[in-house]
Amino acid sequence: MAEQIAPDLPLVANNGGLLIEAGAIIRRRPLSRDLACQAIAVGKACAADPVVHSGPNGEGRLLVESGARGHTLRAYYIDTANPAVAQFEALEAAVIEDVVQVMFGGELAAMDALLPRLQAALGSAVNIERTIYPALGIGLIDVMAAGVAKNEAVSFFERRWGTLASCTLAIGDNWNDRGMLEQAGLGFVMGNADPAMHRLGLPVLPSNEDDGVAIAIEEHVLKFAKPR
Repeated sequence: MAEQIAPDLPLVANNGGLLIEAGAIIRRRPLSRDLACQAIAVGKACAADPVVHSGPNGEGRLLVESGARGHTLRAYYIDTANPAVAQFEALEAAVIEDVVQVMFGGELAAMDALLPRLQAALGSAVNIERTIYPALGIGLIDVMAAGVAKNEAVSFFERRWGTLASCTLAIGDNWNDRGMLEQAGLGFVMGNADPAMHRLGLPVLPSNEDDGVAIAIEEHVLKFAKPR
């Protein structure tokens, strides 16, 4: 998608774990192997299937544990990202280096039960972000290194480019976007976001189906762009 928008588009990937500029990683903040294995163990104890985003240098490998495939994030990745997925009998043994993040996904009730367990076990050593999709009845949990977050990553690029936060536009559709949206000079919530996000007091765009992102860019960026 980034290649379709513009060559060498700067990217904030994995909630800020990897920052990319001109096609190269300019900053990486991996999750240590020990913390990743702790997160995996907590998830498995709660019958949640972990997906490890490996390849901290941008290799994009996904590590999962083999077994019966159910309605889980693991099954989704196996179905849709098969070339990048590697399955192992024991996931902890497969994690031999620092990783980008550990993810869990499943029914909202299961993720609601898992979240406090992860927070209690890992504490301030990590940042845990949650995304929910009420209409689908599923939620995701991302476990990253402490300090890794979208708003911090955007701040990094603002400092790098000499751009004020007040001149930044941000668009998001879930709770892991909240800090970024509230920090930006213009922060917009998508119309298809969790309805609870519509009550944050931020302006709400039309949904994906109604080209909400395009409308924001046209109204607040392109309208003020200087002709070349």
